Amino acid sequence: MSTAPRLTALDSLHRSLGATMTDFAGWDMPLRYASERDEHNAVRTRAGLFDLSHMGEITVTGPEAAAFLSYALVGNIATVGNGRARYTMIVQEDGGIVDDLIVYRLGESEYMVVANAGNAQIVLDALAARVGGFDAEVRDDRDAYALLAVQGPESPAIMKAVTDADLDGLKYYAGLPGTVAGVPALIARTGYTGEDGFELFVAPEHAEQLWRALTEAGAPHGLIPCGLSCRDTLRLEAGMPLYGHELTTALTPFDAGLGRVVKFEKEGDFVGREALTAAAERAESAPPRKLVGLIAAGRRVPRAGFPVVADGKVIGEVTSGAPSPTLGKPIAMAYVDAAFAAPGTEGVGVDIRGTHEPYEVVALPFYKRQK
Repeated sequence: MSTAPRLTALDSLHRSLGATMTDFAGWDMPLRYASERDEHNAVRTRAGLFDLSHMGEITVTGPEAAAFLSYALVGNIATVGNGRARYTMIVQEDGGIVDDLIVYRLGESEYMVVANAGNAQIVLDALAARVGGFDAEVRDDRDAYALLAVQGPESPAIMKAVTDADLDGLKYYAGLPGTVAGVPALIARTGYTGEDGFELFVAPEHAEQLWRALTEAGAPHGLIPCGLSCRDTLRLEAGMPLYGHELTTALTPFDAGLGRVVKFEKEGDFVGREALTAAAERAESAPPRKLVGLIAAGRRVPRAGFPVVADGKVIGEVTSGAPSPTLGKPIAMAYVDAAFAAPGTEGVGVDIRGTHEPYEVVALPFYKRQK
């Protein structure tokens, strides 16, 4: 028996805008409103407005909240300053990645953990299972928030039209409480597009008012509503990993080339420390497959799971692939044997339904915005 997908507070508004809806991680979400390419290009050159209310917010409070999160996650949460955010991961005891997360410090002893939609319940359950022995509380706040995002080079100008919060003083990976278009919000300078932008956590009952105000303020700046499809091509160009593709429980952070998020120097034990210590040593002595970028010589688009080949042998696997509106060519991220990971390595291709299509190996990201 299938359950009906969850609806965000903006569901009826999306439908009134003619959005093509899709089931994503149990939510009915806008895939696109019109042209995926136009939405992608709007974010790269002007601004786009996203509904991201499917993400999972988990609040952790208490005198030992920081110590608990440093134990439950691989990062050193004790060093996150008030009003700042940190990218980190939660892993299994064997070091396998359960999810990648952003942790916001909202106060002296209050943190918000934001998990990917498909993993929110898994992360919530894991945190609840790990909190024993700490003077801290884990709270499911998924229903307490709607999440809107304004992304693109025009996003600061648009936001300044609807808030008097100190946006100039708001650094990347920081958040501050403020009022946006009369709505109380947590304003975070984070995003998943490779562009400057803001994510706005608000009460669901305020979501539509905020969406309409941002749409009006953004009109002179070329802002348009954007769906999940262009969010995926934007993050792919920016070389950002997606859980279930570049990150899985079969990989440790070191296998994924993200060992930097593991902080062995922090005080006390943490879940997965022993396994990750071994993974770090393995990566040092025998490098695992490396995550690289691939740019097509032709027009055929690689998809997740397609084999990467060289010299007639399989040397890796595509994790994400799509046409790149910015580059004008198909691109992919793939894990390949270390011997073939250097940019410019010749003779590398992707097996697309039996044909070995030539691809150029490049360093990630494919696209980096001008500061």
